[in-house]
Amino acid sequence: MKKIFILTGEPSGDKLASQVIKKLKIKDDKIQYLCLGGENLTNLGIKSIKNLNDVTFLGFTKVLTNIFKIKKNINETVKQIIEFNPDILFSVDSPDFTLRVAKMVKNKSPKIKTIHFVAPQVWVWREDRVKKIKTFIDHVLLLFKFEKFYFDKENVNCTFVGHPLLEKTKTAKIDLNQIIGKNKAIISIFPGSRKSEIQKLMPVLINFIKLMNQKYIDFKYVFHTTYNLRSNIEETLKKTEIENFDIISDEKIKEHILEKSVFAVTKSGTISLEVCFKKIPSVIIYKINWINYFIIKLLVKIKFANIINIAANKMIIPELIQSKCSSRIIFNKVSDYIENPKKMSVQIAETQEVLDQFITDNSPSENVAAILKSHI
Repeated sequence: MKKIFILTGEPSGDKLASQVIKKLKIKDDKIQYLCLGGENLTNLGIKSIKNLNDVTFLGFTKVLTNIFKIKKNINETVKQIIEFNPDILFSVDSPDFTLRVAKMVKNKSPKIKTIHFVAPQVWVWREDRVKKIKTFIDHVLLLFKFEKFYFDKENVNCTFVGHPLLEKTKTAKIDLNQIIGKNKAIISIFPGSRKSEIQKLMPVLINFIKLMNQKYIDFKYVFHTTYNLRSNIEETLKKTEIENFDIISDEKIKEHILEKSVFAVTKSGTISLEVCFKKIPSVIIYKINWINYFIIKLLVKIKFANIINIAANKMIIPELIQSKCSSRIIFNKVSDYIENPKKMSVQIAETQEVLDQFITDNSPSENVAAILKSHI
């Protein structure tokens, strides 16, 4: 039986990988899987060798203070991959973790095909990584067409496959009134997929909602999170007097909630693409400690944090980062959009123009699944 090991390092990669594996299982039901993944992959019946939350760490300072734990995680993961002896190591995103593992696996067992999905953002910083990657990755799968330039010039075997989060899926109808009640307009909130992000952003978001509640009475705030992090958010919100909130963990319900939302406040990252794809106006928020932020500002070579703004080379979606990530500023921005429907329409129209550059003729998940199938 052919075998694939799926290697992820955070929930967004777990979600991307699961969409691909769903397609691959349809093409070939005789492949054996093992993974380092989260709830999306385990829901497909694939065993994970570790808890995803214990694997990677956000920010330079977190990495430095956990360097020995990270090395231990890498070594243990490499050991279990070698023991599993897969035909393909399919690594997804989180390059600082997954590519280190892939390099060690390739050195120990060159016959294992290494296919990496979601290329490291060499167009943001450390472009020299391309030369290193080609020594141990057999095939790089790209989310965005403009990335090919960086990999082609180093003769790296790469394919633009598109972004699986930007493909239309059929979902069963759900009566949201039974879940969140009636007569409330929904504002979706995405506070992050890591505990450290939630700890930073929840106090800001709580005060933002309090400010909104002083001015508006017809909104319900729905927090989108994973099952693992749901209790953290629930406990934090229970300590407040806020009542017009809900927390959603189920992926199918999340999609319906987002589609019915009038606005979204989202942590910087992959989720902002999904929000734009659903044609929901939004603002981007993010906050890390000042040491990490200072280091990033020294290293990066782009003006924006969000991929939509980067591709457009202008600020389409407001980015409220660091000092701008305050309850009052978020409130002012959201309030301004809600009271100016034309501004929301303009943002949606401009994001759709950018998304047209990212969308492929075929399903991105089908594209990736076909490439995996061709290598096995």
